[in-house]
Amino acid sequence: MPVPTALPAYVIGLDYGTDSVRALLVDARTGAEMAQAVYYYPRWKQGQYCNPAKNQFRQHPLDHLEGLEATVREVAAQVPAEQILGLAIDTTGSTPGPVNAQGQLLGMLPEFADNPNALFNLWKDHTALAEAAEINHKARTWGGEDYTKYEGGIYSSEWFWAKIMHVVREDAAVAQAAHSWMEHCDWLTLTLTGQPLAGFRRSRCAAGHKAMWHASWGGLPSEEFLTYLDPRLAGLRGRLFTETYTADKVAGQLSADWAQRLGLTTDTVVAVGTFDAHAGAVAGEITPYSMVKVMGTSTCDIVVAPIAEVGAHLVAGICGQVDGSVIPGMLGLEAGQSAFGDLLAWFRQLLEWPLQAGLRQSKVLSAGQLADFRQELSDNLLRQLTEAAAEVDPADSHVLALDWVNGRRTPDANQALKGAIMNLTMGTAAPQIFRALVEAICYGSKQIVERFESEGIPIKQVIGIGGVAKKSAFVMQTLTDVLDRPIRIAVSEQAPALGAAMYAAVAAGLYPDVLSAQQALGSGFAETYGPNPARVADYAARYAQYQALGRFVECAAGEAAPA
Repeated sequence: MPVPTALPAYVIGLDYGTDSVRALLVDARTGAEMAQAVYYYPRWKQGQYCNPAKNQFRQHPLDHLEGLEATVREVAAQVPAEQILGLAIDTTGSTPGPVNAQGQLLGMLPEFADNPNALFNLWKDHTALAEAAEINHKARTWGGEDYTKYEGGIYSSEWFWAKIMHVVREDAAVAQAAHSWMEHCDWLTLTLTGQPLAGFRRSRCAAGHKAMWHASWGGLPSEEFLTYLDPRLAGLRGRLFTETYTADKVAGQLSADWAQRLGLTTDTVVAVGTFDAHAGAVAGEITPYSMVKVMGTSTCDIVVAPIAEVGAHLVAGICGQVDGSVIPGMLGLEAGQSAFGDLLAWFRQLLEWPLQAGLRQSKVLSAGQLADFRQELSDNLLRQLTEAAAEVDPADSHVLALDWVNGRRTPDANQALKGAIMNLTMGTAAPQIFRALVEAICYGSKQIVERFESEGIPIKQVIGIGGVAKKSAFVMQTLTDVLDRPIRIAVSEQAPALGAAMYAAVAAGLYPDVLSAQQALGSGFAETYGPNPARVADYAARYAQYQALGRFVECAAGEAAPA
């Protein structure tokens, strides 16, 4: 039964994004968002452990732990600690890291300090391209079960096994010291509860979508297949997990150490971890055959459907279809784009480079003044680009772009693909290119919708959450015109954190199931964008050109790839 309205009760949702962690304190009786706090990862912000030229993106766990303590203490101080009954964590994924037998991430140990291979391998890291290609080839040709079939039939370099294979091949010391590997959401939950690694409740969402876990073959891929991929994986399966758990289940309770550090009590229930997009979909009030688009640096497009209606049908070219990954008892389907806001940020940074280089030589401004000025410059540039691009008539625009600067996630994952811009002339200005990039991310979204529907999964409504959805009317209007369908925008500024709080409320026993928590704690919708009929035809014509450019680039990339 829901918590009695007379009894004060609160839950905390923690959302670990690419750049920062956000904590949200929610009134478990009403859904009111009582307090929020944000912490930006300092080491990540400085570019430590990353090499963008090699597509290497790693994160240090101290960024995450320091952010955990700072944000939770801030929001928890708003109410009596004993009234905070539950906590849940969502993170990016797949973001695995190697751990020892005690569950400690190797990068926290002195002998592996500052070793990128011993840290968290962020979702956007694409150093495992060769390993992903090898997994795909061997899964289809080894003569046994195709373990990629519930992940759209194509395994990505962004995911669990490809990243593990790459690290163990590159770093023998890490390979030998790694007793097991954990997704970021699982490791943080384990850390908070202080439980032994053996028997810890791992995330169904993380395992099903990224680690090729499926109940039909007894959990993870077989030992025979894993050792066929690489003999260095021998024995690892037995040190990982067999069972998985949905995010509404209890992982444990706060340890005494972490209860003290966070200003909470050891009675606080910690839910099983999950991924950010799936938690965001719950907060976005997802219903069967709705698509919740989580729009930030990348996108994740989440759909749920009744298991009985999808049956044994395999949806080709998406990221995964997993029983219970969003709402227990329903099938969760995931797709997405590897760059969304990241593509626009790349172009802004490209334009900023000469100005920023000049500022670095300044002897007039202090370090603090320089940082403030750089931020102001960056914000102003993005605003002016957006305003000018909105004035460009798509019917008169000839510049065309592909959104694959970080590879293509869906449909048909291929992280080796690159972005492209065509039809540039001496008269092309920055706003025209910026508009072409905005259109490109919208055309990429349209391809995803079309893939679902061509595979028999109807998309009955589109819901937008995330930073881009809340902050850029230009992007959202372009997207609704390209899709030629309305897009509803969720009210909450912190939808994934709110969704995590909903899971926490169920785990704490305040609601009987996720649907009940969703209905009671949902914040509703702020606005709806509707298609502009005058633009729809123009975008349809340019979308056809986008598809033709994509086919050309993909063909050229295939011809250039080594045999």
